[in-house]
Amino acid sequence: MNPTTPAAVTATDLVKTYGTGDTRVSALRGVSLTVPAGQFVAIMGPSGSGKSTLLHCLAGLDTATTGRVQIGDTGLGGLSDGRLTRLRRDAVGFVFQSFNLLPTLSAADNILLPLRLAGRRPDPKWLDRVIDLLGLADRMHHRPAQLSGGQQQRVACARALITRPRVIFADEPTGNLDSRSGAEVLSLLRASVRELGQTVVMVTHDPVAASYADRVVFLADGLLVDEVTDPTPETVLDRVGRLERRVA
Repeated sequence: MNPTTPAAVTATDLVKTYGTGDTRVSALRGVSLTVPAGQFVAIMGPSGSGKSTLLHCLAGLDTATTGRVQIGDTGLGGLSDGRLTRLRRDAVGFVFQSFNLLPTLSAADNILLPLRLAGRRPDPKWLDRVIDLLGLADRMHHRPAQLSGGQQQRVACARALITRPRVIFADEPTGNLDSRSGAEVLSLLRASVRELGQTVVMVTHDPVAASYADRVVFLADGLLVDEVTDPTPETVLDRVGRLERRVA
C-alpha cells in the first residue's frame, strides 16, 4: 500500500471461534488484512476456510472473538448497537448473492431506501452518475419481478453506492447469475473503483470473478496464506489448485 493512501478497512489479529469444548471451531485464527481506499480486493479459499466469516467481521455483521477491525479511522469494537447500525448504514454498502431487493418497491425506491432510512436526501448529481454508470435509466420504475437477475444485481449495486460508502462488501455477488450477467456486474464493480474511487471487498469462489480485482487474498483453515496482485484467471486458478492440494 502507498503510505499516502488511507486504509478503508483494517483487520488486526482477528480470531473468531464458535462453540466451546469439543464443539469449539476456529473460523479465523489471527487474520490481519489492510485494504487501501480505492482498491478492489477479492477473498478466496476452500469451503470452510473462513472467507465469509472474515467478510462479515470486516463489515460489522459479526463480531470477532478477539482482534480489531477499523473502517476508516473508526474501530468497531465497543461501538453501541446504535452507532454500529449508523456506521453500517452510512459507511458501508452491501451486495449479496440473493440481491435482497424489496419486491413491492420499484428499482428507484430500492436504490434510495438506505438514504430514506437515514432521513437523507439523495444528491441528484451523484444519483444520476450512479444510474448512468450502472445503465439503469430505463429500469427505474420497474419492480424486481420485472427485472432479470443481472438487472436486479445492478439495482443492488446502485443501492450500495448511493450513500457514497467508504467500502462495499460483496458476498458471492455473481453466484445467482449466468456468466454474461455476472461479467456485467463484475465490470460495474470494477468501474465503480476506477471511475468513482470506490473500495470493494468481495468473497468469491470463481477465479474469473477474482481476476477483476486488484488483489486476491487466499484463506485456508482460518489463516491468510497467500495473495496475488494484478490477477488473471490463470494465476488465480493456479494458486487455488496449489491451495487445494495443500489442504488435501
